[in-house]
Amino acid sequence: MSRWNELFNSEGHEGRIRLEDGANSLLPTRREHVHPPPIDPKEVTKICLRLKHQIEQVIPYEIEEEKVTKANSPIITQAVLDTANKAGGEDKTACVVYCLLIVKKWFKKQANAELWDADLHDVRAIAAEMMAKRIIEAEEDMDYLMEEVLLKRYATLVDGEPTEPANAVEKAVDLHAVTVIGSSGYQKCISYLWRGWIVQDDEDPTRFVQYENKTNTNLWAHLDPDRMRVPRYQNWVQITFSLIFLGLYTGAINTINADADLDIVEGLLYIFTLGFICDEVNKFWKVGRFYISFWNMFNSALYALLTVSFIFRMVAISHSPDENNEKDNPRRKFNELGYNFLAFTAPMFWMRLLLYLDTFRFFGAMLVVLKVMFRESLIFFLLLFVVLVGFLQAFMGLDIAEDQVMDDIGFVMQAMLNAIMQSPEFEGFDNFAPPFGLILYYIFTFVVMVILLNILIALYNSAYEDITGNATDEYMALFSQKTMQFVRAPDENVFIAPFNLIEMLFLILPFEWWMDDARYDHLNDCVMAVLYSPLLIVTAFLEQREARVVRNNRKRGEADEDVTHEWEQVLHECDFEADGWDKKVQSTRPNVEFDTAVLEVKKLQEEVKEVKELLLKLTEKSDGWGNDTLGGSKFDKLGQSSGSVDREE
Repeated sequence: MSRWNELFNSEGHEGRIRLEDGANSLLPTRREHVHPPPIDPKEVTKICLRLKHQIEQVIPYEIEEEKVTKANSPIITQAVLDTANKAGGEDKTACVVYCLLIVKKWFKKQANAELWDADLHDVRAIAAEMMAKRIIEAEEDMDYLMEEVLLKRYATLVDGEPTEPANAVEKAVDLHAVTVIGSSGYQKCISYLWRGWIVQDDEDPTRFVQYENKTNTNLWAHLDPDRMRVPRYQNWVQITFSLIFLGLYTGAINTINADADLDIVEGLLYIFTLGFICDEVNKFWKVGRFYISFWNMFNSALYALLTVSFIFRMVAISHSPDENNEKDNPRRKFNELGYNFLAFTAPMFWMRLLLYLDTFRFFGAMLVVLKVMFRESLIFFLLLFVVLVGFLQAFMGLDIAEDQVMDDIGFVMQAMLNAIMQSPEFEGFDNFAPPFGLILYYIFTFVVMVILLNILIALYNSAYEDITGNATDEYMALFSQKTMQFVRAPDENVFIAPFNLIEMLFLILPFEWWMDDARYDHLNDCVMAVLYSPLLIVTAFLEQREARVVRNNRKRGEADEDVTHEWEQVLHECDFEADGWDKKVQSTRPNVEFDTAVLEVKKLQEEVKEVKELLLKLTEKSDGWGNDTLGGSKFDKLGQSSGSVDREE
């Protein structure tokens, strides 16, 4: 927990920076021992401006988005990419991808500020993103790509002050640049971060380095508590604790104690809940309002209901079983109320599993769809709120005009909610100043059921089509965001809830305030080694196995993560050049780099060029013959020769 305190010691500055960058990630970048970026922020800003100027010249007016995004784009040509790479000169080429993402953000802001040219700026933003993707995919040196281009942090100037250093991986996640995220080099970098093959340097957290024991086949070398920082292992622990949490809830709700006693299963359930609450409060206190998201609010609602259930259970236990009579026993009453709140949370417990299953492709894509649908629902609920308030005020006005008691508000609210749920009830509204009440309810039913609900269905349909049409990239963006949540601000000592209670009660309170850092870190490592020992043994065997695979791949000259598929098992026995198969394929393969029309035009240009050269040769020959016959050159030679003969005579 010590690094958390250093991480967020300037929350106000963090909020301003994140507002400027438009970032909406879960946790901010680590702040401890922040080193200056490798390139001066002013120079990085100049490179961004050069790239912005280039894109404005490449796309001077609004064009179709497809011309920019397709593989054989006539806009984003290789010459354009070569020029973009030269924006940083010889020694600053690594920051070009980061600068293109900054330019994308600038164009998006400009589109919001200049609505009359919004489409033009949106296309330019897409062009900047496509250029970044093409540059990433064109880089063949993977070590240089990951360590210098994607993971090295840079900063720009805003109001004369440098922004918080960030790398291209973080910036792409913050900007939701799915095109860049979907590139092969980016995904390979995310895979390395997820596996823990690339880790943050302990001495310089702004740098990412290769895991030193990546090829070490010694089992003991991988039994390291610090490996719990690996996102993959943290995700495993979270899924395990979520399943245990669900199991404790199932055991508690299926073994109701009528005498209001608190058994072990229910006690563990509330201990887990306390650990999760402390974790949420700690992160919100450190991060601020940027931590708030749909799942945070969902979890907070679940923990709040469990807290209410626990309070009622404690109130029930505080009463004696013999108080009052059997029917009005407050112990039994509060006990039933506590279990009612506990039973009410069952759907939320099962839905909570989706938060930790998003690493699986099916659940991840569906979560993206649900997220977009909920965001689109805000438009519907805003319109619905205005309509509800207006009609409710009308019904209450009719009720008051009839000098009746306003106890009909419950009836009106229920009837209006039934109409929203497509089950309207018209009985009873003829008592509201007839015929005005019944007419108003007819109008309300028409507005809600015919207009607003169809708008909601259209919004849901649009959101579903947009996401499912790009489901793969959206899933990769979700997975990248989850990975960066673990990487951007990892705790120095990883105590996942409910283990955070052990850290707070048995490490922070008794030891952190007086023990020196070296001894305190060693103590934390020992405790983590005990707590995570079952998982560390499993991960050590997995990493030992992966180390052997990496060694074999390097011996064969393949990538570290390479896997031999079934179609590659006999590939080494094939020689397509020797048997002539490659020559046949090359002679019949089509040219997909250009359109057919472009190829025909190029072919016609070559033919015209040949004809032109032939005409020039014929013209030169014709000119030479004309000079000899009509220019008198031959006659002059003849006269000179005759004159010389006379002199000789």
